[in-house]
Amino acid sequence: MQYEERTRIATPEGVELELVLAGLASRFIAELIDAALVLLLLALMIAVAVLAGGAAGLAIVAVVTGGLLLISIAYHVAFEVLAAGRTPGKRANGLRVVMDGGGPVGLRASSIRNLLRLIEGPATSFIPAIVSILVTRRNQRLGDLAAGTLVVREPAPPRRRRRKAPAPAPPALAHGVRLDDWDVSAINQEDLAAVRTFLARRDAFTPGARRGLAHDLAQRLGAKVAGQPAGLGDEALLEGIAAAKSARS
Repeated sequence: MQYEERTRIATPEGVELELVLAGLASRFIAELIDAALVLLLLALMIAVAVLAGGAAGLAIVAVVTGGLLLISIAYHVAFEVLAAGRTPGKRANGLRVVMDGGGPVGLRASSIRNLLRLIEGPATSFIPAIVSILVTRRNQRLGDLAAGTLVVREPAPPRRRRRKAPAPAPPALAHGVRLDDWDVSAINQEDLAAVRTFLARRDAFTPGARRGLAHDLAQRLGAKVAGQPAGLGDEALLEGIAAAKSARS
C-alpha cells in the first residue's frame, strides 16, 4: 500500500503543479458537518410539510424522508459545482474537490462522484469509501476514481505583515509601460497559447497554484522578451506578453 500526502499533475500549460491531498480524517470531519446540515435541511422540509397538514403534508413527509440520499446527493453536487468544489463541511476543513488535472469540477463529474454515495455511503457504513481512500495512490474513494476527481487541501492564506506604508503597485500596462518597446519576436505560438490559457483559467486555480503557475511561466518566457521594464510581477509580465503579441498580429 502506498499512501501519498502530495501529488504532482501536469497542467495543459506544460507546468507541473503540486497538490496536497486530503487525508481520511479531514474528509471524515467534513462529511460529518455536511451530514448534519443535510439532516437540518431535511428537518426543515418535514416541518414545512407537517405545518401544511392533511394527506398532502403526510405524503410530502414520506417522500422527503425516503429521498434522504437523493437530497444529500443534490446538496453535494450543488455546492461542488457552484462553490468551487467546496461544500460547507469541506470549506470548514480547508478542502475542495478538483479534477485530477487541477481544474474546477463540473456538473457531470460531481454528479458521478456523488451518485456513487448510494453504494459507498451510509448504506455500506462507508466501508468501501474508507478502504478506497486508504489503498489508492491519490487518496480517492470510488466516486473520485469514477469521476476523475481529487479532494485536496487548500493552502493556508499568507499571514499579513504590518507595513509602514502600502507597497507600491507593480509596474503594469496601465502605469505607462509602452508595449512597443517590448521585443516578443522570440515568443512562439505554443508559448502564447500557454500564456493565454493561464490568463483565461487563473481565477479557477487555488491561490498557491495560481502563483506557482504564473511564476513558472514568467521564468520560462521572461528570458525571451527584450525591452520589458524591471520589477514587473509574474502575472503583469504574462499580460504584457499576450498584449504585445496581440498588438503585432
